[in-house]
Amino acid sequence: MRHFKVLGSGCTNCQKTAALIEQVANQLAIEVRVEKVTDITAILHYQVMSTPAVVENEQVIHAGSVPNENMIRSWLNQPVNP
Repeated sequence: MRHFKVLGSGCTNCQKTAALIEQVANQLAIEVRVEKVTDITAILHYQVMSTPAVVENEQVIHAGSVPNENMIRSWLNQPVNP
């Protein structure tokens, strides 16, 4: 299972990002867990200044906008790093 965190205030773009990750994963039949992180202290831990941001394996892989479907597909098609 892939685990993603969507960092942000819970705004529309943050919600859209989380939903899009789940939607693309469903299309690819890949099991994911998407966690929404809204705590500002937790977000600052990742040194993110613009949201929504996406984290996988404790690494920020995207920040500042809603990722497009092709970008999400490329994340999901990458091998999982422990």
